[in-house]
Amino acid sequence: MKKQKVLINGNRLKDTIEEFADFGRTEKNGVTRLALSDADVKARGHFRTLCEQLGMSVVWDDMGNMYATLPGIDNNQPPVVIGSHLDSVKKGGRFDGALGVLAGLEVVRTIVENGIKPKVPVVVANITNEEGARFEPSLMASGVLSGRFDKASMLKSTDADGITFAEALKHSGYEGKEENRLKEAAAFLELHIEQGPVLESETIQIGIVECVVGMVCYEIEVIGESDHAGTTPMSMRKDALFAANHLISEIRRKMDQLDDQLVYTIGRMNVSPNIHTVIPNKVVFTLEARHQDEKTIQLVEEIIQELPDSSGKENCKVATTKLWDRHTVWFDEKIVNSLEQSAKSLGYSYKRMVSGAGHDAQFIATYIPTAMVFVPSVNGKSHAEDELTAWEDCENGVNVILQTVLDLTTDKG
Repeated sequence: MKKQKVLINGNRLKDTIEEFADFGRTEKNGVTRLALSDADVKARGHFRTLCEQLGMSVVWDDMGNMYATLPGIDNNQPPVVIGSHLDSVKKGGRFDGALGVLAGLEVVRTIVENGIKPKVPVVVANITNEEGARFEPSLMASGVLSGRFDKASMLKSTDADGITFAEALKHSGYEGKEENRLKEAAAFLELHIEQGPVLESETIQIGIVECVVGMVCYEIEVIGESDHAGTTPMSMRKDALFAANHLISEIRRKMDQLDDQLVYTIGRMNVSPNIHTVIPNKVVFTLEARHQDEKTIQLVEEIIQELPDSSGKENCKVATTKLWDRHTVWFDEKIVNSLEQSAKSLGYSYKRMVSGAGHDAQFIATYIPTAMVFVPSVNGKSHAEDELTAWEDCENGVNVILQTVLDLTTDKG
């Protein structure tokens, strides 16, 4: 006789998500819970209380990352870690980040109430300042854990009021010891809302994330000349905005020929002097592109680097500057396969996919076997008060995480 699968309590998960949304809930049912703010500290305290009620020990490290540990049969073995972040952007949603932390809490609740004894410890992690909405950069604490960011520099990061991260961390009461950092684990699992429209549009319940895509960002400057908007003939103008428009059209034409999975964005544009009676003399805009294939990113860079020194009939000068890039981070194939098998065993529809957005998992994956699960976002909305994921989809995602945790921490049979 086939053994019945252990599943989480969906209603309890829903109630817990709503409980945490009260820490910073906005008038339009969103959440403002900036890193180490009063709302974040209260959410941390509640998380700690709920974990300790389950018999978990809770510690935090020198970046404020919290680790709640359920002991295993052999506590000398590396743990299985489930984690994400409790901080939000300003006027964000209830699910981004919080779902991943509370997934871990619900997994442990399910393990405890079913009397399951994991072979190794199970840790639920709350990673500090993933969003970077109060203190830049985003992924700050996971960046320090992985060695990507320098701790001393991060501590000096200031918010809009001039408060440093170091000051906020000390004031929060969650400045712990470096020795408490997550150093090794058998696996790191992160459940997250998709933050995009793909799963919903394809009516798929689960996304098995294979990687966080690589990206590159350039700044492009177009230099012309300012003259009077009413007295300068069109044939005699060096209009930087018209030239930039011509350049952007050429960039789009070439980019669209590369790969239909490539996404690119002109996200910031500054026009000078930005006066309606003056011909623009300078336009500066950013061009960001994302794709999982490094060769495609290289082709993007070639297009940008081969832009002409002048643009359009206005003959304006063009200069490009590379601001930053990141390589594609591929997740651990064994963990990815385990998550896929879990989704399949539960009868959920699923697809393998990539993440265009950044997550703590991408940095942690550099030193711990890591993988992610996505659940659908209604209308693809995220970082907004109307962010929404159906409760059933939240439950499905946590069940996938649970099955993989059980697969990694209990004897088969």
